[in-house]
Amino acid sequence: MSEAVSSVDRLSAWSDPALEGEVLEALSLDAPWEVVERFSRIVRLSGTAEERRAIDLLRDRLTAWGIPHTLHEPECFISLPLAASLRIAEPDGPSFRAKTPAMSVSTDDAELVGELVYVSSADGSQAGEVFSTGVALGGRDVAGKIVLTEGFASPGKVVDVMRAGAVGGIFINPGEAIHEGICTTIWGTPDLDNQGDQPTIPVVAVNHPDGQALIAAAARGASVALSTRLDTGWRRIPVLVAEIPGAEVPDEFVLLHGHLDSWHEGVGDNATGDATMLEIARVFWEKRDRLARSLRIAWWSGHSHGRYAGSTWYADQFGVELASGCVAQVNCDSPGCRWVDSYQELTAMSETEPLVDTVIRETTGLTPETERPPRAGDYAFNGVGLTGFYMLSSTMSREVRAAKGLYAVGGCGANIEWHTEGDTLQIADRDNLLRDIRVYAASLLRVLAAPAVPFDFRRTAAEFRQTLAGYQAAAGERFDFAPSVAALDALDAALGRFYAAAPTDGAAGDPAARRFNAAQRRLARILVPVNFSRAEAFRHDPALNVPPLPDLAPAGSYAAAGDDPALLGVLLAHLTRGQNRLVWALMLARETVEAATA
Repeated sequence: MSEAVSSVDRLSAWSDPALEGEVLEALSLDAPWEVVERFSRIVRLSGTAEERRAIDLLRDRLTAWGIPHTLHEPECFISLPLAASLRIAEPDGPSFRAKTPAMSVSTDDAELVGELVYVSSADGSQAGEVFSTGVALGGRDVAGKIVLTEGFASPGKVVDVMRAGAVGGIFINPGEAIHEGICTTIWGTPDLDNQGDQPTIPVVAVNHPDGQALIAAAARGASVALSTRLDTGWRRIPVLVAEIPGAEVPDEFVLLHGHLDSWHEGVGDNATGDATMLEIARVFWEKRDRLARSLRIAWWSGHSHGRYAGSTWYADQFGVELASGCVAQVNCDSPGCRWVDSYQELTAMSETEPLVDTVIRETTGLTPETERPPRAGDYAFNGVGLTGFYMLSSTMSREVRAAKGLYAVGGCGANIEWHTEGDTLQIADRDNLLRDIRVYAASLLRVLAAPAVPFDFRRTAAEFRQTLAGYQAAAGERFDFAPSVAALDALDAALGRFYAAAPTDGAAGDPAARRFNAAQRRLARILVPVNFSRAEAFRHDPALNVPPLPDLAPAGSYAAAGDDPALLGVLLAHLTRGQNRLVWALMLARETVEAATA
């Protein structure tokens, strides 16, 4: 085995078995299960007195343990759904149970009457589609009408219905329950650039049986009357942040975070996550003199009712600090739920895959299946350029879901009580929660204590290469991605030398380790945005799907463009500019690692 291979292997597989054993042994369910039980009796709508009770409970525990923490109370744009109604607009027409999502237009209980038109669409119940799927209207004229279609009232669907000129939207959820949600594409609090993207129509959701009755009504030309009532406006919300300083390089830190607010009692989404982070805080505080780097733990409000308002505020307020010293952001949502038996569909950026794979195999005996982070969760840090891993935690395997006849949802370990009144204490599982706490603890410890942070950006480069190959196949001879491939080749060679010299022995404070880890952070600042964001640095993309290397994704439009010179000219300009951005990023990344190995 060559020295280069040995160095890389030591980087990805680094651990401190003695320390890790002590940390895992110290983990307990005593405090976290008490939190889960207490939170199961608290409805934590963003910025409400009930949510403040939950924050106070966490603060009391942190104070009792002596853990430093700060409570921020930013004023953010929050929307709380209050009521909705829906009926067939004819004498003695039936009424249907309905819910309105956060950020829908409020009619203030006044009824909107309109012709109902049904447009069939993907219901968004397949893996990966819950947040991103849209509505293909196929040229249907829905202007001035109320559109009925399948799926959750997600931003992608609502924006398509709005743009088509509909005056309202009705969304048929996949099962018996109606799932709460939020329908705006605006990520966090609006700014001058996106304030005009706020939803402009009232939106409601119904369950699947009622949806079938409405489809039949649309077929006979019926009209419907719907109403909504929401409390939408500026509201103070809590953001609680605990700080556990590292002993060697405290300026380097990992951000562990998850949302506090909930729909209804929200046990699986996300009381279990809040409890997980509290137990991590307790044990890592006890072991703080053995941690090289600092651990910052944040509980956000505004996730459910402000499209990640709390985490976005933090990314804005502390953006430069995050860009300077944050090694990685780790999201904690929906761990420890019932019936989970796998780590399939586990979110991880490519550079973290070796770490994630190794930790989960060694900690649980299970083999994870990682996937690209969707534009969801509290991944409010892509514009800053933070490496990230985890979003949802363990989940039911596809086989278990199929056996139980479940459709896909966006949390709760795939329990379909997600975002419903059913997300109560029954959704949590003690054994699974302890297992997931152990996974988070081991993952964090290996990043916090390793001399060289165990990320491998050669995996990122390999992802870029695969993405470019797909775009080149779609473009054919009409566009040449050779400059991107050449820049990627040069970066690959530099990364090979960089990781061959990884300082896997010694201390995190050694000069060689400091240089290596600073270069890793710089690589993230360069490569994460070009792969996950169209927006400028420190700004936020909409809550819509972002494809890999998004500036180059329009290469897939060549087939639809045909021989239209106008479309082809626009595509050429767009891809040329996008390729310039990518090539420049790859050049900067290469220069970064070459300087670190000089």
